[in-house]
Amino acid sequence: MTTAASTTAPPADARVLGLAHYAARGVLEHALARHGATFQQQIALRAAVAADAPQTADDLITQVRGFLKADPAGIRVTLDELLAEQLLVEDGAHLRPTAAGRELLAAVAAETAPVSARIWGGIPAEDLAAAGRVLALVTERADAELAALTA
Repeated sequence: MTTAASTTAPPADARVLGLAHYAARGVLEHALARHGATFQQQIALRAAVAADAPQTADDLITQVRGFLKADPAGIRVTLDELLAEQLLVEDGAHLRPTAAGRELLAAVAAETAPVSARIWGGIPAEDLAAAGRVLALVTERADAELAALTA
């Protein structure tokens, strides 16, 4: 699926990247809101579900901070919300996703899959590969700049 925008779009820059991010995030947040969840909760819960080994709260805070560049205190609040909603459970020093937490992620993924297919569908594989390379480089450079600013 090619659109007029694909042939007349401006070159990628921070603004274009931000607009794409917030457009896609808006779709996800719409689905999350129907389940009473926030974007940050979903990111933290996904980190817990995707982990190869049980994670401590500090492990999850570090991961989510790396993903979102968010304040650790705010991420701790998010983890507390997930615990209160029984989407995560404490298991000694570790936080584990509950069946309800896994079901939430599965339900949101199922709801957003058709929309994602419409958004991403028809984009040539070589364009996706090029965009992936550019976005990975931008992420790497931005992370380095942020690290220098906060050092």
